[in-house]
Amino acid sequence: MPLRARQRCHTALMGLAVLALSVGLAGPARGDAPAPAARTADTWTEVGSDRADPLTESQGLASVEVPAGSPNRYTGIGTIPFGLSTRGWNHVGDPDASYDGHYVEPYQRDDGNTKMFRVQAPDGSWAEYVHTLSPGEALNNSWSAVSPDGQWMLAAEWGTMNRLLVFPNPGVNPATSPSVNLPQAATVHLDHAVRDVQGCDFQDATTLLCSSDDPEGTLFGITKPLLRIDLSAAPGGTADVTGHVTALRQLPLRSACSGGFEAEGIDYDRRTGTLRVIVVSPGFCVLTDSKTYRFTRG
Repeated sequence: MPLRARQRCHTALMGLAVLALSVGLAGPARGDAPAPAARTADTWTEVGSDRADPLTESQGLASVEVPAGSPNRYTGIGTIPFGLSTRGWNHVGDPDASYDGHYVEPYQRDDGNTKMFRVQAPDGSWAEYVHTLSPGEALNNSWSAVSPDGQWMLAAEWGTMNRLLVFPNPGVNPATSPSVNLPQAATVHLDHAVRDVQGCDFQDATTLLCSSDDPEGTLFGITKPLLRIDLSAAPGGTADVTGHVTALRQLPLRSACSGGFEAEGIDYDRRTGTLRVIVVSPGFCVLTDSKTYRFTRG
């Protein structure tokens, strides 16, 4: 999200989360009945949901395959380490993990000309990879998506965009090191503009599923769409690729409160074929009925 809007959301979530703790809100409500959905050749049908905690599960999520039995990971304003926030890294986006267990969190700050990717190796150690902005690149760092081969990582910028950015995957690609700048390696050129993408994940080597927080609905005829991006080739560091964008459906927008919802991070778990997307509820209901929705294909 844009920095000013993100700061307002950050402050509101902190205040509401503290209030929730003080009044002792009830724990998660699980297993909502799915909304009816038409079945098509590529329909993602809602099959359930879990409450998304506003402090620790309001930005993103990732399934981690290595080590075996690893729990799903979540990010939120409450998961930012104190040492990072004191150095200015005060926003964490939607994370991802390579199939060998390298877990990547994207970070941004309010000023400067860098963004950062924090990587945890399978042995539990952490390293920070800083990227200096390319000419014309926005400061926002909303998400990361690791390619199935583990060698490349996609990220993007907030707003109305016609591209995604390709980087060597920090911590896995041998061209990366915490001691040097993480360079942009290539670009994905989209055939249709997208707006306010909050997360993407690879379904396969040339297919991305993305959550858009688009509040206007003018690009695809619906607000808050689930998008599919079909790439002309698997991303790499030697050449740009193109991406064909399709809006698959509107994400669920259900709450006891009225107002503006916020679509957040996304995760596709290839082991179960389950797609999960966070949708944050408006107003006070951010505390009570924000959800991580679960979908299956068909």
